[in-house]
Amino acid sequence: MTLESTKPEVTVPGKSTWNYHPDLPLQDRSLFNVKGGPIAGLTLLWNSWLPISDRLLVLGVSFLTWFYLSPSLETARNFAFNWIAAVYLRNVALMVLVAGGMHLYLYTFKRQGNHFRYDARPFQRKNSLYTFNNQFLDNVFWSIASGVTIWTAYEVVGLWVYANGYVPILNFSDHPGWFIIWCVFLPIYGVFHFYWIHRLLHWGPLYNRVHSLHHRNVNVGPWSGMSMHPVEHIGYLSSVLIHVVIPSHPIHFIFQLQQKVLLAITSHAGYETVTAGEDSDAGLKVGDFFHQLHHRYFECNYGEPEVPCDKWFGTFHDGTEEATARTRARLKEMRKK
Repeated sequence: MTLESTKPEVTVPGKSTWNYHPDLPLQDRSLFNVKGGPIAGLTLLWNSWLPISDRLLVLGVSFLTWFYLSPSLETARNFAFNWIAAVYLRNVALMVLVAGGMHLYLYTFKRQGNHFRYDARPFQRKNSLYTFNNQFLDNVFWSIASGVTIWTAYEVVGLWVYANGYVPILNFSDHPGWFIIWCVFLPIYGVFHFYWIHRLLHWGPLYNRVHSLHHRNVNVGPWSGMSMHPVEHIGYLSSVLIHVVIPSHPIHFIFQLQQKVLLAITSHAGYETVTAGEDSDAGLKVGDFFHQLHHRYFECNYGEPEVPCDKWFGTFHDGTEEATARTRARLKEMRKK
């Protein structure tokens, strides 16, 4: 999540499985690590935002979106084609800018080669598993046709709800402390929500009919993050419904949607860090090997490291061969039921 210098690839056990991976076993990076104590948790929280992170960048984009690229609440009181279309086109532009930009840099122009890339295998082509028989085109289609459409629908309805006073608005001028705390809390809540929605999507009927579309991507790229079935997009983005219960500002609402969408893109980049080239070790940390393991082994690491649901419920994979054996044994048992 942060701008940092990371170690170059080295030969380590399991190297043949991955082109690159961080030091194994993966350490507990939970904000609720009891052994580390509250100071360790607060340090991790601080480092997830500062000095610079993809999360902080998205928050900045959310402020710019609200002040310069969103309809006024007066305009949003009534549904109208003009402002709804403007929100949709803005979201398409954001999706293309982030996912398309990362894909061009990392995979088309290959500006950093396979440096910090987890899985160096090429994306699938001429494979009937994918829409258009092509993994890249499949991912782009589902990300825009379903992802942007449902993202925009949530945002449009949300702005309409705020505009008509159906939920109270939390203004910075009235409650600056709560305004800032809400920005920090939303991503943590989103992680907790994601774990349970994700577990539900791995339930047999839902997995086969819905979530398997996303899991076509064993080897992921930027366009894979939001390549989902419409039902999954509805569930994945439903964390914004908390704004109906707790007072917030439209900036919080937009931020929650954008961080769910844009950070799904960056976390599926396939690279741990985006650098200034093959010879650089410093850059913006974007990918997460924790989730990369989920795409490889399926029945593990359903959540994210910040909230240790996978440790609490026995689905944590730390990247070692022992953890892989346990995961495969659990999957075998699940298939028997």
